[in-house]
Amino acid sequence: MTARKRAGRRPPDSFVRVRGAREHNLKDIDVDVPRDALVVFSGISGSGKSSLAFGTLYAEAQRRYLESVSPYARRLIDQAGVPDVDSIEGLPPAVALQQQRGTPNVRSTVGSVTTISSSLRMLYSRAGTYPANQPMLYAEDFSPNTPQGACPHCHGLGHVYDVTEKLMVPDPSLSIRERAIAAWPPAWHGQNLRDILVTLGYDVDAPWRTLPRKDRNWILFTDEQPTVPVYPGFTPAETRTALRRKTEPSYMGTFIGARKYVLHTFATTQSAQMKKRVARFMTGAPCPVCKGRRIKREALSVTFAGMDIGTLSQLSLDRIAQTLAPAALGKFSRPAGTGTRSKAASRHDTAQRVAKGGLAHAGSTDVRRTPDLSEEKRIAAARIAQDLTRRIAALQALGLGYLSLDRTTPTLSAGELQRLRLATQIRSQLFGVVYVLDEPTAGLHPADADALHESLDQLKAAGNTLFVVEHDLDMLRRADWLVDVGPGAGQHGGRVLYSGPPAGLQQVAESHTRRYLFPTGAVTPRTRREASGWLGLAEVHRNNLHGIHVRFPLGALTAVTGISGSGKSSLVSQALVELVSDHLGHEPVAEDHDIELRQPPESARASGRLVEGAAAIDRLVNVDQKPIGRTPRSNLATYTGLFDHVRRLFAATPAARARKFGAGRFSFNVAQGRCPTCEGEGSVHVELLFMPSVYAPCPTCHGSRFNEKTLQVRWRGKDIAQVLAMTVDEASALFREEASVWRPLHLLQDIGLGYLRLGQPATELSGGEAQRIKLASELQRAQRGHTLYVLDEPTTGLHPADTDKLMTQLHSLVDAGNTVILVEHDMRVVAHSDWVIDVGPGAGEQGGRIVAEGTPEKVSRSKGPTSRYLADALRGSRAA
Repeated sequence: MTARKRAGRRPPDSFVRVRGAREHNLKDIDVDVPRDALVVFSGISGSGKSSLAFGTLYAEAQRRYLESVSPYARRLIDQAGVPDVDSIEGLPPAVALQQQRGTPNVRSTVGSVTTISSSLRMLYSRAGTYPANQPMLYAEDFSPNTPQGACPHCHGLGHVYDVTEKLMVPDPSLSIRERAIAAWPPAWHGQNLRDILVTLGYDVDAPWRTLPRKDRNWILFTDEQPTVPVYPGFTPAETRTALRRKTEPSYMGTFIGARKYVLHTFATTQSAQMKKRVARFMTGAPCPVCKGRRIKREALSVTFAGMDIGTLSQLSLDRIAQTLAPAALGKFSRPAGTGTRSKAASRHDTAQRVAKGGLAHAGSTDVRRTPDLSEEKRIAAARIAQDLTRRIAALQALGLGYLSLDRTTPTLSAGELQRLRLATQIRSQLFGVVYVLDEPTAGLHPADADALHESLDQLKAAGNTLFVVEHDLDMLRRADWLVDVGPGAGQHGGRVLYSGPPAGLQQVAESHTRRYLFPTGAVTPRTRREASGWLGLAEVHRNNLHGIHVRFPLGALTAVTGISGSGKSSLVSQALVELVSDHLGHEPVAEDHDIELRQPPESARASGRLVEGAAAIDRLVNVDQKPIGRTPRSNLATYTGLFDHVRRLFAATPAARARKFGAGRFSFNVAQGRCPTCEGEGSVHVELLFMPSVYAPCPTCHGSRFNEKTLQVRWRGKDIAQVLAMTVDEASALFREEASVWRPLHLLQDIGLGYLRLGQPATELSGGEAQRIKLASELQRAQRGHTLYVLDEPTTGLHPADTDKLMTQLHSLVDAGNTVILVEHDMRVVAHSDWVIDVGPGAGEQGGRIVAEGTPEKVSRSKGPTSRYLADALRGSRAA
């Protein structure tokens, strides 16, 4: 079908023409979209808009570019693949800016992603003030990630770790047999170490505190690893007798000291849960040599504007820009010998204020001037400082001035990372490029989105084309051209319903986007619930929260708002979750990066206290956007538990009973049931030398993942592979009479995930999809009330129609007597909440305070950063 309704006055050759696109669920579509314009691809989640924008247009642009690259170089590039499309004409080179997490590496920082750190190192190398008689250092000497620059004591991490007896043995009144050494592994491994100590002659039944200091030190801190006979289940006396008689042992066991076990496990385990466990026994402190600044002493002795590079990197981008402003303007101190002592003292005092955070505005007379520099250094300093301030300005324009250069990328949101990359592209000043963006407003407060729109306008004005996959209604209204894909998700989508200027979508009855983009009137606010009690937090300290007090209503739905970096997630997803978890007596499951940070494990937690209402909470559920699995073997069916019931149904069939197949036979992770060629993967890896490697369907099972005998068993005409290939909607119809399977399927439908396949690998799911799957799994539980549900931006990546489905489920949780607290930017959601807490007023150091709280109507009349946008939503101008 040809979906372009009208092209306005654009000449025919100003369009990108797509013919026969069949990528994923696209149904052989034809569409024309204009160049040199802001083109927004809309549609409900799973409709196919990303398949068109990224899977087709961007993938083809990259493929064409890579044809000009040497075959060897192609192997080093992560290629998007070859799209399934007949032809694309008029397609310029493309750059993709996708929503993706950074590599979980603590050495990757804001400074390294933006390359600002590289220029800053050059500034210190070429224009820094060196101590007398110290030779000039190269830029690499100022990097914590190079052997020549890293602090030799902490290896460039800034912190050193140790394991103490008090942490490893929290209760010295217990004996070793009673598991006094909490740091040792649980289960069999821990018992093995205790049995080894019996063989070595240590008393494992006496209270730990009564053991000789020499024995305690050896058990905990030795680096020796003796291998000895082990007699499990023997008493100490029986073990001594067996050793004398040289009785054949059950096995030979190797001992490892508790400290060595903790450090080795923390450094090598691939299990985030195991790493989290052993991190509890570690204590950390700033490196005593570099004082947390990560680089060697010689580099730290070089200063610029009175600060070493480590101290400067710990400042926010806003403050760094202020610090560099004098040099960028060519303002330098007078040559050595012409100033007075008082002026030198004044410069020293100013530098001290900088280090402590007392900064003047860049345009005032109190700006920091660089120390005395030679003419050569002045020229270098001015040139580099000008470049740095311009690059920082691009980040500030996108609302990222609150970030520090040494902030690690695993601690950044996907939206923050995308905006960092976007700022780099704005500075590149390319012309005639297609920028393909994936929901750039995700995670943005409406105030931050305004700055984003201005940046996108800059890219377009420079002669570029913007293809944006987006749900934000403001972005859709600002578009020059809309491509609406749908009408439904999965197999029910994949068609272009409309392609043209936004106003024309109003005539397309099939479009789910239409009724939100063109609302028929103001929303009738729902009746606000009254709080059944209050959950009070006091003296909360976490990131930029400094001793705040806050109360959350119980038995209500609360939205916590504020601009990006204001402290919302620090308050809700971190401080609130950690304090309630401590009250309930269990550890919250941490984000992977929580145990990868340079900071000591104990300093990464919030401090504060619960002062009221904690007794009304029996359970905490933190529904985050972390993946539901790390490998393709984890999928929707296995995570929700419904696959266990499906396998039992197959095992109960006459064909399975006749063959004596149990439920395990119908798992592709079990050797008896899976295909022996691909071992249940469904595909095999094909290395193509100078072309990108590909995965091809397994030649034996043809992608089914199971062996032939397993596939011979059918339930209602379907084999197990066919069931996994079904969508939630299809499976719901098949299993309607099986309550244990149908109930989770029905909940997945209610929450807007009916388009997903049961066997869809976890690695293919977005963060929003993973979060909704977790919520659906939680909704299966019988609701007894008194549960606290915490969700961080649950509407990220959702079309307004899907958001409505999600909110229906969340309100049902509250109606059942539970409490729901959301961190949220979608003003439609905030307008339908019972209570709003607005954090701010700014980001970073300018945030961290409660600026308004109350009903949505009350907060909309406040002077907080959210009030104007919330008032619009309540009037219906931003809602359907």
